[in-house]
This record gives sequence, C-alpha cells and structure tokens, in this order.
Amino acid sequence: MSPAKEPDRRLNPYRDDLAAGYLRGEVKATRFVEGEDKQVKVASTPLMRKPDITAPMETQLLMGEKFRVYEEKSGWAWGQSAQDDYVGYVDAKALAGKPCKPTHYVGAIRTFLYARADLKSRPATPLPMNAKLKIVTTRGDFSEAEGGGWVFTAHLEAVGSYERDFVTVAERLAGTPYLWGGRDTTGLDCSGLVQCALERAGISSLRDTDMQEATLGERLPPSLETAKLMRGDLVFWKGHVGIMCDETRLVHASGYHMRVEIEPLREAVERIARAAGPVTSIKRLSRL
Repeated sequence: MSPAKEPDRRLNPYRDDLAAGYLRGEVKATRFVEGEDKQVKVASTPLMRKPDITAPMETQLLMGEKFRVYEEKSGWAWGQSAQDDYVGYVDAKALAGKPCKPTHYVGAIRTFLYARADLKSRPATPLPMNAKLKIVTTRGDFSEAEGGGWVFTAHLEAVGSYERDFVTVAERLAGTPYLWGGRDTTGLDCSGLVQCALERAGISSLRDTDMQEATLGERLPPSLETAKLMRGDLVFWKGHVGIMCDETRLVHASGYHMRVEIEPLREAVERIARAAGPVTSIKRLSRL
C-alpha cells in the first residue's frame, strides 16, 4: 500500500508548528488556528515562499483581495489568498483589517488611483487590471474608492460584468514585460497571464502551470496534427503554458522574449522543446 500523498503546501496552509483549523485531522501540526481575514490595501504585493525579502516571489496579491492570516510575526503575515488559495508570506503593512466587499474592479490594462477627481492631481498610484475597489460616490468622470482616492470611471467594471472572450484580454496584454510570479499587469509570467485573462472573463483558475494543467478544461489529443486547435485552447509544456489565438498562433508570457508575445505555435514548440521538452497536454475550456 502506497503512503498517503502529502497535501500540496502551496494550497494548504500548514507547517510543522502551525496550520489552519480546517486542516485538523488531515495534517500534523503543533497548533491549529482559525485565522483572520484581511484585505490588500496597496496596488499589489508579493507573496513569498519564505519571510525574507530576497526569497522567490511565488505570486502577487492585488488590491481588494482577501488574505486569511494565520500568523503575523516580524512584519510578515503568513496565510492564504481567498482568490486562488495560494499560501505564503506577505508584508503585513500591505494588509488592512475588516475587509470591505468590492463593488468594482479595474477592467483596463492599468489605471491610476488619484488623490482628487482631477487627472492632474498627485500622487497617482498605478492600479493593475483586476484590482478590486469599493466605490462610494462619483464626481464627473471619476469614482471615489472607500478609503480614499479617485479612479477614472471608464476604466472600472462592476463586479459581475465580464469580457466575453478571455483571449482578447491576453492579446491586449502583448508586450507586457515578463516577471516571474507576476499577475499584476505591470509584469506577468505564463500562468499569471492565463489566470489574469480568465479572471477578466469570469473564469476561476488556480495559479501555477501544473495546477492549471490538472484542473482547467478537457484534454484533447496530444498530437498537434490531430488536435484541431481552436481559439482559446491552452497548450502546456513542463513549466509553461500558452493560449491559442487561432489554429496557428499562440499568445504567452515568454521567458525567451521576456514579454507577452504572439507568435506561430510551431516556432514556440520547436524552441521550447530544446529547453523544456515537448508539449505535455492541450486543454479546451468547455465554457467557450
């Protein structure tokens, strides 16, 4: 009999000394706690593997997203993102207590949070696509967010309204710089691009490439010759993913180009094979 598989620590908040209360009976830990929900109050903040500013950035949390904190120590909050269940450490100063319920999110690629309802006012804080805000009033062309700051109203979308085609969102992000762990539209990695575009279309997605490959869509024949690729199909390699724009072109956040790139799939397949091996799967989202 094979031993039980250890729960994925990226998605399950547990350490030897501390774990989330809902994991009692599933994991071993010295202490279990229920945690406290907080909310990101800055445009974006890194979620780290370790409580160390030089540690690898696993992903990012965006303004308005909830983060359940299980421990706060030495300026770091350890917990779990409500957006995609990712676990890690964030700067405690980036979080606020008593989360509010967002009414809007940023639909533009990027926008600014201004000090006043005036495009010339300073400071102007950059906000990425999918940042979430509670809007309390409007004045002219601007909307005021709870807690202060004004956003150009045309750059906002009401919670519950979505893009019809997530591929259009990904294509719009062409040229965005590549950033390992990035899901802020200032910089994106391959699975961050997929997650960002899907969210804009109202489709939930886990964060990392292997998680997306395991959970998104229906598997197609692995051969590129027989798969009959369509717009919106996801093509996976070991550690990489891209989105088909049509039957021949791929949009992906490419570490080779160091940006979000649209290129012929054949060129990407040949180049990536030399570093990461062949395509591992092709997935089609049934909702499309």
